[in-house]
Amino acid sequence: MADHAKMEAVVQAYVAAFAAGEPEQVVALFAEDATVEDPVGAPVLRGRDAIREFYTASMATGATLQLEGPVRLTDEYAVFPFSVHLEWEGQKQRIDVIDTFRFNAENQVTEMRAYFGAANMHVV
Repeated sequence: MADHAKMEAVVQAYVAAFAAGEPEQVVALFAEDATVEDPVGAPVLRGRDAIREFYTASMATGATLQLEGPVRLTDEYAVFPFSVHLEWEGQKQRIDVIDTFRFNAENQVTEMRAYFGAANMHVV
């Protein structure tokens, strides 16, 4: 079972690494064979190389993340609401998202899933 305090620290590190534009810091939070599905329904990315490529491209947009409530924790999951702020197609946008991180016993993320859709994207 993963440690709840460490799981929450991983979520905080994820948000901070994104803000710093440091994809390697994000990749370090994931297990070697981790998966990312962002958004849910998109092709599942597998392994650190694919995850690195995804986050490098995501951070290149200049997006920032802001937690929008407490992290919810179970034995192996951290679930957290946050917003993404970026400029897209010449307009400032906000995307309301809920992510789930599944953890292994070493407190590494083994699965990330992002829940959002068109109805969650807003011009600000």
